[in-house]
Amino acid sequence: MKVLVTGAAGFIGSAVSEALVARGDAVLGIDDLNDYYAVSLKEDRLARVRSAPAGDRFAFRRLDFSDHEALDAALAGDDFDAIVHLGAQAGVRYSLDHPFKYARANLVGHLALLETARHRKVAHMVYASSSSVYGGNAKLPFSVADRSDHPVSLYAATKRADELMSESYAHLYRIPLTGLRFFTVYGPWGRPDMMLWNFTRRILAGESLPVFNNGDMYRDFTFIDDIVAGVLACLDRPPADDGSEKAGGSSSPHALYNIGNNRSEHLMKVIGLLEAECGRKADLQMLPMQPGDVHKTYADIDALTAATGYRPSTPIEVGVPAFVRWYRGYTGA
Repeated sequence: MKVLVTGAAGFIGSAVSEALVARGDAVLGIDDLNDYYAVSLKEDRLARVRSAPAGDRFAFRRLDFSDHEALDAALAGDDFDAIVHLGAQAGVRYSLDHPFKYARANLVGHLALLETARHRKVAHMVYASSSSVYGGNAKLPFSVADRSDHPVSLYAATKRADELMSESYAHLYRIPLTGLRFFTVYGPWGRPDMMLWNFTRRILAGESLPVFNNGDMYRDFTFIDDIVAGVLACLDRPPADDGSEKAGGSSSPHALYNIGNNRSEHLMKVIGLLEAECGRKADLQMLPMQPGDVHKTYADIDALTAATGYRPSTPIEVGVPAFVRWYRGYTGA
């Protein structure tokens, strides 16, 4: 199978690309290598995929997939069987100051990939959504059957809009589509804007940690290896066009799943694990809740487990130290 992977230089995209080629698939990766964070990290991820034992099955093109004309031109000579659409403008807080970047990458870009899937008649497209679509949902754990029409950030709104656009394309064109609501993905090769990287850097540098909501925050932290396993399991199982109700409520060939660790961990526990692995105490700067943040996330993964057998296996007691060890090796800190 040949798979088009967007966001191939990103945290999840590069890990999925590496796993696909390792199992024998060919991958055409695309990414615009924008400067949201250090381009050197993105280039290092690409180099890692290329240098893997099966790296010759990976091809890469630098382009902005939200430019549909450039996307069509770049893909004109290529055939592929499926799409894993992971490229997006990420980050809740960044969306407060850069809204148009989210509209272009997450709305126009998602539409461009839906059109690609439609005209190429791909067998399946798996795309990235987010746990942020649940907004301030107080019901725990979050289920795909819960309401998701009250987003508390623009980022969340764009991800929910992607799900709705996908539903319309699945209905109109019968394209098999699977949306994955990711819950706080972390691990080696992660993003510098995410909490785990930021806090590790600050602890090792002797800087204070900005701890929002005075530390009373809970997240369903999901290790990258578990995420990759779930993405591939979904890719191999496109939703059937049989009129049955899918996870998320669609009767079209469109499924929505939570993909998380199925545990909600207290922020202060994670900080304690970071302190232990870094070998020093953190200076905590307690702050109020940030606009756009949610108090607690917790994934109900029953639908995904029933459909694919997905079972995350990496607790934070293993995953957090693994990240810190990678970080210190990569940065020399």
